[in-house]
Amino acid sequence: MSNLGQRTATPSPPVAERQALVIGAGLSGSAVAYSLARRGWAVTVMDQAEGVGAGASGLPAGLAAPHVSPDDNVLSRITRAGVEATLQRAQTLLHSGTDWGLTGVLEHNVGGKRRLPQGEQPSNASVLASPAQVAQAGLPPGTPALWHAHAGWIRPRQLVAAQLQAPGVQVLWGQHVHSLERHGAEWTVRDAQGQPLGQAPWVVVASAFDSLSLLQPLPGFAVPLNPLRGQISFGHMTDLSADECRLLPPFPVNGHGSFISGVPTTEGTPAWFIGSTFERQCEQAPVRPEDHEANRLRLATLLPALGEAMAQQFDPARVQGWAGVRCTLPNRLPAVGPIDRERWPGLCLSAGMGARGISLAVLCGELTAAWMSQEPLPLPPALVKHLAAQRYATI
Repeated sequence: MSNLGQRTATPSPPVAERQALVIGAGLSGSAVAYSLARRGWAVTVMDQAEGVGAGASGLPAGLAAPHVSPDDNVLSRITRAGVEATLQRAQTLLHSGTDWGLTGVLEHNVGGKRRLPQGEQPSNASVLASPAQVAQAGLPPGTPALWHAHAGWIRPRQLVAAQLQAPGVQVLWGQHVHSLERHGAEWTVRDAQGQPLGQAPWVVVASAFDSLSLLQPLPGFAVPLNPLRGQISFGHMTDLSADECRLLPPFPVNGHGSFISGVPTTEGTPAWFIGSTFERQCEQAPVRPEDHEANRLRLATLLPALGEAMAQQFDPARVQGWAGVRCTLPNRLPAVGPIDRERWPGLCLSAGMGARGISLAVLCGELTAAWMSQEPLPLPPALVKHLAAQRYATI
């Protein structure tokens, strides 16, 4: 894996200016904070929650896996770089087997909608799944599937907690940031009563859909962030029968949602997970019985034999659930970095990861920190322009 955070000899802001406030302590905010702290910045992270994992980053388990397309489009190239950055970060900070696993991921090509690009591909590129891998997943011979060797599962809460523990990062919980204002060379963040909560030359807004209310009052910037509610269903491995256990694939499977098994819950009990649902324009995150049924049908499509065997695990008395609100943009690519260097110097954004927060947040944190530190960027310009938050600046 390449070292996306490698320092260079390019000029950086003066030490007095290497102070930043990060609004949001989830996947995006913690990734920005960690990347800045590694470069010698003093970072204060503020979040309205009382601890790690209160928002979408509380997802019990998820996948870092690439997107593929026949023309290896922008989204495919960015997610491949993002997965590489995430797995490198996990290898550095997390415990393999309990916090994350480089297991590979089989993608059931439901409906034949995924096709690999032609021609020479990078060494970490996805390939057609072998007949043996298809069989291990419990799918019938000839089922179209892809194999992502450079992919695996992660417990996001563990990654967030580890990034926030970096030297140079201070976290302030229970901070309800209501507004931003700039005076001279400093940004001040205030609560709903107008009381100052913090001040620094740089502010990074990384509070998912809540970023919208902070940025809307700023003239000349209109980022169309949208809420996206998702629910997963899960249960304890100890509740599965021997026959159900025999049908479990030895690696995660995605392609119509994703199925992961053997990953610990926050209580340490190994569990299975299926999801997620997608509900647009929903800002609340209750756990709903009808979404458990949707996830049962999702599993039946993704892994038919396992879905049939596990149908009773979705009984209301047995199944458990988690729901969260993610944040998305119309072109499925996040908005990252300075929003307008001329009009709003020192103000950055890292939001809009959608359902790919695990795969993209670390890369976006590195990109933001590199911009702020005046370092070479970790992606080629042809890809950076599709992520730059400044694309939403208006005249």
